[in-house]
Amino acid sequence: MPAGILLLDKPAGLSSNAALQRVRRLYGAAKAGHAGSLDPLATGMLPICLDEATKIAAEILSSRKRYRFTVALGARTSTGDREGQVVERASVGDLTAEQIEAVLAQFRGPGLQVPPMYSALKRAGRPLYELARAGIEVERQPRPIEIFELQLRAREGTHIELEAQCSKGTYVRTLSEDIARALGTCGHVAALRRLGVEPFEHEPMQTLESIAAACEHGGPPQLLPVDWPLTHLPAVRLGTEQAARIRHGQAIAVGGRLAGKVRLYAGDRFLGIGVADGSGGVQPRRVFNP
Repeated sequence: MPAGILLLDKPAGLSSNAALQRVRRLYGAAKAGHAGSLDPLATGMLPICLDEATKIAAEILSSRKRYRFTVALGARTSTGDREGQVVERASVGDLTAEQIEAVLAQFRGPGLQVPPMYSALKRAGRPLYELARAGIEVERQPRPIEIFELQLRAREGTHIELEAQCSKGTYVRTLSEDIARALGTCGHVAALRRLGVEPFEHEPMQTLESIAAACEHGGPPQLLPVDWPLTHLPAVRLGTEQAARIRHGQAIAVGGRLAGKVRLYAGDRFLGIGVADGSGGVQPRRVFNP
C-alpha cells in the first residue's frame, strides 16, 4: 500500500473530496485525506495524504496558506463567489492604487473573521452550507485569523487581483467581501488559486492528468515521505526495545529535556509522532503501522 503525500494541482469545477477520491483510486490507496479543502471553483495546491500519512494530516492543516485571487467589485453574491446569485449591487468609484493599498493595510496582521454561511463548519451536526441552501442563516461567532501578507497584483476595470498569505481558517471569500466593503462598494471572488501550503510552497504539484498518464506508463508519481512536513520537530532515535514499546502505545524514557512534539524513528524508519514531557519521557501520539 502507498503511504505518503501528494501535492495535487486541483482543477476548477471539482470538489476537494472528488479530487481526493480520484487520487486514491489511481494510487490504489485504502485511505486518503486532504489537508484543507478548496472550493470547487478554486484551483491549486491540495495536499493529499494517502494511507498511513492520513495520521499526520492535522499537522498540515495548521499551516499557513498562500492564495492569489480576483475580487469583482460592484456585485455581492449569495455564496461570496461567482457561482452564487447576485444579491447586491453598488457603484465602484475611481479607485487609485494608493487608496487600495491603504485599505489592504487595514487587513494585515491578526484579526477576527466571521465564517460564511457557505462553509463546511457545522451547527448541531449539519454543515452550514446545507442550512444556507435551505435559506436558513444562523449567527456565527468571529474567529481569530492572521493575514501575514496582502498585496495588490493587478487591476483591470472593476476587478482587482490580490495575493495573500494567511493563517488556517481564513476564508478568502469573506476576506474579499470585507475588502470590497472597506473600499466603499461590495464584491465577490471571481477567481481563486492556492499557490502553496507550508511547508510545500516550492514543491512541484501533480495534475490528475499527469498522474493518470504516469499510471499508464509504469506507475504513479512518487509520493513525498510521510515525515516530510515534520522536519520542524526534533527527531528522536530509538532502540529496538524502545521502538517496540512505542508501537504498543507505551511511554518510554529517552533522557534529555525535550518538551513538546517529536519525530520518532527506529533506525531510519519513521515510527510516528510522540510528545516529550521535558524530563526525559516520551508518550506516543500518532504511531504508524509497521
